[in-house]
Amino acid sequence: MLTVADIMTCPVLQLHEGNSLHDAHYISRHRGIRHLPVVNKDTKAIVGVVTQKSLIAKVMSMLVLYGNDALEQHEKDTNIMEVAVLDFDTVKADELIRDVAPFFLRNKHGCLPVVDESNKVIGIVTSTDFVNLSMMLIDKMDQAG
Repeated sequence: MLTVADIMTCPVLQLHEGNSLHDAHYISRHRGIRHLPVVNKDTKAIVGVVTQKSLIAKVMSMLVLYGNDALEQHEKDTNIMEVAVLDFDTVKADELIRDVAPFFLRNKHGCLPVVDESNKVIGIVTSTDFVNLSMMLIDKMDQAG
Protein backbone atom coordinates (compact mmCIF):
# COMPACT_ATOMS: atom_id res chain seq x y z
CA MET A 1 0.00 0.00 0.00
CA LEU A 2 1.26 3.47 -0.87
CA THR A 3 1.96 5.88 1.95
CA VAL A 4 2.49 9.63 2.11
CA ALA A 5 6.24 8.97 2.29
CA ASP A 6 6.06 7.41 -1.18
CA ILE A 7 4.87 10.59 -2.88
CA MET A 8 5.80 13.51 -0.60
CA THR A 9 8.26 16.17 -1.68
CA CYS A 10 11.29 16.61 0.54
CA PRO A 11 13.25 18.46 1.64
CA VAL A 12 10.84 21.38 1.98
CA LEU A 13 11.80 25.03 1.85
CA GLN A 14 10.54 26.60 5.06
CA LEU A 15 10.15 30.06 6.50
CA HIS A 16 10.35 30.97 10.17
CA GLU A 17 8.17 33.36 12.12
CA GLY A 18 10.66 36.20 11.70
CA ASN A 19 10.61 36.14 7.90
CA SER A 20 8.87 38.81 5.88
CA LEU A 21 6.26 38.75 3.17
CA HIS A 22 9.05 39.81 0.82
CA ASP A 23 10.99 36.62 1.65
CA ALA A 24 7.97 34.45 0.80
CA HIS A 25 7.19 36.39 -2.36
CA TYR A 26 10.79 36.10 -3.54
CA ILE A 27 10.92 32.33 -2.94
CA SER A 28 7.55 31.80 -4.59
CA ARG A 29 8.44 33.88 -7.63
CA HIS A 30 12.00 32.64 -8.17
CA ARG A 31 11.65 29.01 -7.10
CA GLY A 32 8.11 28.39 -8.31
CA ILE A 33 6.98 27.21 -4.89
CA ARG A 34 3.29 27.65 -4.08
CA HIS A 35 3.20 26.44 -0.45
CA LEU A 36 5.66 27.40 2.28
CA PRO A 37 5.43 26.02 5.80
CA VAL A 38 6.27 28.50 8.55
CA VAL A 39 8.09 27.04 11.54
CA ASN A 40 9.00 28.25 15.00
CA LYS A 41 12.61 29.37 14.93
CA ASP A 42 13.49 27.58 18.18
CA THR A 43 11.43 24.38 18.17
CA LYS A 44 11.19 24.03 14.36
CA ALA A 45 7.53 23.01 14.84
CA ILE A 46 5.12 24.13 12.14
CA VAL A 47 3.01 27.17 13.08
CA GLY A 48 1.48 28.16 9.73
CA VAL A 49 1.45 27.72 5.97
CA VAL A 50 1.83 30.44 3.37
CA THR A 51 -0.31 29.46 0.40
CA GLN A 52 -0.19 30.92 -3.07
CA LYS A 53 -3.70 32.23 -2.50
CA SER A 54 -2.85 34.01 0.77
CA LEU A 55 0.37 35.41 -0.69
CA ILE A 56 -1.24 36.78 -3.85
CA ALA A 57 -4.17 38.26 -1.93
CA LYS A 58 -1.86 40.18 0.40
CA VAL A 59 0.52 41.35 -2.34
CA MET A 60 -2.36 42.51 -4.55
CA SER A 61 -4.01 44.44 -1.71
CA MET A 62 -0.67 46.11 -0.93
CA LEU A 63 -0.16 46.93 -4.59
CA VAL A 64 -3.53 48.69 -4.69
CA LEU A 65 -2.88 50.53 -1.40
CA TYR A 66 0.73 51.58 -1.89
CA GLY A 67 1.50 51.28 -5.60
CA ASN A 68 4.28 49.42 -7.35
CA ASP A 69 7.08 51.77 -6.27
CA ALA A 70 6.45 51.21 -2.54
CA LEU A 71 5.43 47.54 -2.73
CA GLU A 72 8.84 46.01 -2.01
CA GLN A 73 9.41 48.05 1.15
CA HIS A 74 5.93 47.27 2.48
CA GLU A 75 6.53 43.57 1.78
CA LYS A 76 9.77 43.77 3.78
CA ASP A 77 7.93 45.47 6.65
CA THR A 78 5.18 42.83 6.78
CA ASN A 79 5.77 39.81 9.01
CA ILE A 80 5.00 36.50 7.35
CA MET A 81 2.58 35.56 10.14
CA GLU A 82 0.21 38.24 8.81
CA VAL A 83 -0.09 36.16 5.64
CA ALA A 84 0.25 32.60 6.94
CA VAL A 85 -2.79 30.37 7.22
CA LEU A 86 -2.96 29.32 10.87
CA ASP A 87 -5.78 26.79 10.57
CA PHE A 88 -4.24 23.98 8.52
CA ASP A 89 -4.10 20.20 8.45
CA THR A 90 -1.00 18.01 8.57
CA VAL A 91 -0.32 14.34 7.91
CA LYS A 92 2.23 11.76 9.01
CA ALA A 93 4.56 10.05 6.55
CA ASP A 94 3.13 6.59 7.30
CA GLU A 95 -0.49 7.50 6.52
CA LEU A 96 -2.01 5.69 3.57
CA ILE A 97 -2.50 7.62 0.34
CA ARG A 98 -6.06 6.29 0.05
CA ASP A 99 -6.85 7.92 3.42
CA VAL A 100 -5.20 11.25 2.55
CA ALA A 101 -6.49 11.68 -1.03
CA PRO A 102 -10.05 12.69 -0.05
CA PHE A 103 -8.64 15.77 1.70
CA PHE A 104 -7.72 17.23 -1.67
CA LEU A 105 -11.23 16.62 -2.99
CA ARG A 106 -12.96 18.15 0.05
CA ASN A 107 -10.72 21.15 0.66
CA LYS A 108 -9.46 24.11 -1.31
CA HIS A 109 -5.95 23.84 0.15
CA GLY A 110 -3.43 22.49 -2.31
CA CYS A 111 -1.03 21.02 0.22
CA LEU A 112 -0.61 18.97 3.35
CA PRO A 113 2.58 19.45 5.36
CA VAL A 114 4.04 16.12 6.49
CA VAL A 115 5.22 16.25 10.11
CA ASP A 116 7.00 13.98 12.55
CA GLU A 117 6.05 13.30 16.18
CA SER A 118 7.49 16.69 17.23
CA ASN A 119 5.39 18.53 14.63
CA LYS A 120 8.52 19.27 12.58
CA VAL A 121 8.06 19.42 8.81
CA ILE A 122 9.69 16.48 7.05
CA GLY A 123 7.93 16.82 3.71
CA ILE A 124 4.90 18.17 1.91
CA VAL A 125 2.21 16.56 -0.23
CA THR A 126 0.61 18.68 -2.93
CA SER A 127 -1.98 18.14 -5.59
CA THR A 128 0.95 18.02 -8.03
CA ASP A 129 2.28 14.96 -6.19
CA PHE A 130 -1.07 13.25 -6.79
CA VAL A 131 -1.00 14.15 -10.48
CA ASN A 132 2.53 12.72 -10.71
CA LEU A 133 1.33 9.54 -8.99
CA SER A 134 -1.56 9.30 -11.45
CA MET A 135 0.81 9.65 -14.39
CA MET A 136 3.07 6.93 -12.99
CA LEU A 137 0.12 4.57 -12.53
CA ILE A 138 -1.19 5.32 -16.03
CA ASP A 139 2.25 4.54 -17.47
CA LYS A 140 2.33 1.23 -15.58
CA MET A 141 -1.12 0.32 -16.87
CA ASP A 142 -0.09 1.19 -20.43
CA GLN A 143 3.05 -0.95 -20.14
CA ALA A 144 1.03 -3.88 -18.79
CA GLY A 145 -1.15 -3.68 -21.88
